[in-house]
Amino acid sequence: MRHEIDDPDLPLAELFRRWPGAIAPFLARRMICPGCPIAPFHTVLDACAEYDLEEDVFRAEIRAAAERP
Repeated sequence: MRHEIDDPDLPLAELFRRWPGAIAPFLARRMICPGCPIAPFHTVLDACAEYDLEEDVFRAEIRAAAERP
């Protein structure tokens, strides 16, 4: 199954693999998600809950970062 970038079921590991630029917002917040062994099982929603982030705002940052050349 191929997920889209805004799919709530998209695992973080797949997000990072398909859109490497999407890693930048995670690193900017010092989140360990890009290197975490749980990334294949967690989603953006899980990360937002763990780090107390506003999901809509963070997803917008992820989309913007993923679209950068």
